[in-house]
Amino acid sequence: MKLVSYRMGDRTSYGAAVDGGIVDLAKRLPHPSLKALLAAGAIDDARRAAQGQPPDARLDSVTLLPPIPDPDKIICVGLNYDEHRKETGREKTAHPTLFTRFADTQIGHGQALVKPKSSDQFDYEGELAVIIGKRGRHVPQARAYEIVAGYSCYHDGSVRDWQFHTSQFVPGKNFPSTGGFGPWLVTKDEIPDPHKLTLITRLNGKEVQKSGTDVMIFPVAELIAYITTFTTLSPGDVIATGTPSGVGSKRNPPLFMKPGDVAEVEISSVGLLKNPIIGE
Repeated sequence: MKLVSYRMGDRTSYGAAVDGGIVDLAKRLPHPSLKALLAAGAIDDARRAAQGQPPDARLDSVTLLPPIPDPDKIICVGLNYDEHRKETGREKTAHPTLFTRFADTQIGHGQALVKPKSSDQFDYEGELAVIIGKRGRHVPQARAYEIVAGYSCYHDGSVRDWQFHTSQFVPGKNFPSTGGFGPWLVTKDEIPDPHKLTLITRLNGKEVQKSGTDVMIFPVAELIAYITTFTTLSPGDVIATGTPSGVGSKRNPPLFMKPGDVAEVEISSVGLLKNPIIGE
């Protein structure tokens, strides 16, 4: 099942994406948002509510929001593909490199990523996002997938000069409207193994990144076990699992996103996230 958050007119809702349309679940279930649905453990209720129902709206008639517009936590993983680690010149580490994003930096499928006026180094990073479905602390690797709701595409747009002002990545990862997330949450029953997927990033239709998710240095279960050692993951939280090699800042000459460009992140069995680029 594919679950979306969306806006239609002045109303915000969520639903199931079916046959080019959306079955409005907020009209059929008592949960006010997709995050609330996850917190209630009601994915099966959503599946039953959507089954056999005609769409309430066409996908192209709504504004898609990030699947979870207001996650409590967005935890991003840096340098999680070895070829990307090598192209950055970084040393191997025993533990994942983690940083955070703020929820208000995210936009949905079809919405514009915004190149900040303070930088001309707006770089692309296609990633697989893991969306948490159950509260978890000290979750062992063997049980990590029990707290996963599903997966999505993520574009961790990076303002490189600001990212490297210091050793901490946070400034370059939190400019407004620089993170694409969507188009939907694909429930985990449709993706039994998130490490058998292909991730492709395109800029203006040209492939700039391609990798299997099987070569992550720290796989999903290990990330969840590590993260839940130091914090509690809650329903709706997002883990952006890292980007493969091919980023624009390490090309010769460098390749950065600019107004008028179109960026895409496509992951097999998950979907296609597409965003135009505009200037601030």
